[in-house]
Amino acid sequence: MNEYMTIKEVAEKWDISIRRINTLCNDGRIPGCVKFGVNWAIPSNAEKPADMRIKSGKYVKNNYNE
Repeated sequence: MNEYMTIKEVAEKWDISIRRINTLCNDGRIPGCVKFGVNWAIPSNAEKPADMRIKSGKYVKNNYNE
């Protein structure tokens, strides 16, 4: 059986915020995470997903000039 960690434990392990972990779970970006009521259970062997947020300030997907 897989061992699970809480959002707080994963946030400390990956050095990112609890809120960001919650967003990743809601978006389905962490494989194997399961929601129990209001809490998420994240597999202990889950890997940190790549950061896909826009950092340049330029929107890549939407081109409103067309």
